[in-house]
Amino acid sequence: MRKLMGRTGPVPRHLALLAALGLIVAACGEGDFADENGDADDTIQDDADVDDDVDDTEEEAAEEVDVEDAPVSDPPEIDCDPIEEELEEHTINFGIGLATNSPQGLSVQFFGDYLEECTDGQLTVELFPDSQIGDDLEMMDGLQTGTLEMTFPSTSPIVDTVPGLGVFDLPFLMPDAETADEVLDSEVGDRLLDEFEGTGLKALNWAENGFRQVTNNVGPIESPEDLEGLNLRVMENEIHVDMWETLGASPTAMAFGEVFSALEQGVIDGQENPWVTNVTSNFWEVADYGSETRHVYTPFIMMIAEDFYNDLPQEFQDVIDEASEEAKHYQRTVSREMDEWAREEFDALGPEVNVLDDDQLQEFVDATEEVYDTWAPEIGEDVVDDVLEIVEGS
Repeated sequence: MRKLMGRTGPVPRHLALLAALGLIVAACGEGDFADENGDADDTIQDDADVDDDVDDTEEEAAEEVDVEDAPVSDPPEIDCDPIEEELEEHTINFGIGLATNSPQGLSVQFFGDYLEECTDGQLTVELFPDSQIGDDLEMMDGLQTGTLEMTFPSTSPIVDTVPGLGVFDLPFLMPDAETADEVLDSEVGDRLLDEFEGTGLKALNWAENGFRQVTNNVGPIESPEDLEGLNLRVMENEIHVDMWETLGASPTAMAFGEVFSALEQGVIDGQENPWVTNVTSNFWEVADYGSETRHVYTPFIMMIAEDFYNDLPQEFQDVIDEASEEAKHYQRTVSREMDEWAREEFDALGPEVNVLDDDQLQEFVDATEEVYDTWAPEIGEDVVDDVLEIVEGS
């Protein structure tokens, strides 16, 4: 039996075409990609037929939740010797699923500042937030086809590319953020990033999406029995579907942009996302309860187009590597600061919030043992064993 280990500028023409295509797909109701950058997306993707009254309500709600109120650390000082040699200038188009003022967005802005300062303005970053040019899979495809230079996907939708990433979808694996850091920055973490070699994607570094929590309209989640029959929107990821079915819920895989209206119309009972997403996506408006279940810890991966990176001078490659390393630390810091603020904010906005203690969490750990047995062979027994060794030794 596993034991809970404790908790402590203008849009380029090709990008504009991609954005327009994304809007057409969404309008046709075919947004069925595993959009987990969208899962952490802090904007509401309204359906075309939502009336003005709902728009006004959401606008007023957005004014009530001011992310600027979150206690966020300033980015670190940039310490480098700028490249003085004149090399070819490049603008790096960087697409993300979240907003500019999310931890993801703030870290990309810092990454861009680092590149610009350390290359004497020869490398600059153009940020495209809020899934403007597609979801995680679409933006990764852009890197592979040469229409986009960088993106920042969550691991959950890309397990088909690197099956080992499924280890992060196993339930109740990470006891705390510090243990997650140990795993991500370990040899096994490096090995998983290296698995992207030859795919057209270069994985630069790990960052944090965070621990996922349940919100719903039925009641507080304090034991597996509370999930029995609960119609819960989940990520489009087979491990997650299996986990929730094992716990007795009725999981519904659904694109992120459909979640708010599905909750509002009673199509689903609840959903699960990190606290920051639950607040900034206004899920507090359509939930009576929020439960800190911490059932899955999900990372982000900062990626660059492999061909683009390989064609750059070595000096630029070195700066990009350094900038991604600095940005990962900043992103994780801001993510954790905003997570704590967001839980308190969600509670203050009206829903009843409960935090599971260690004994309650152990019930969920015990109830999901079979998910490990089922999925470890698919993920890779060596990866699962290596990660569990780090977790159990933390």
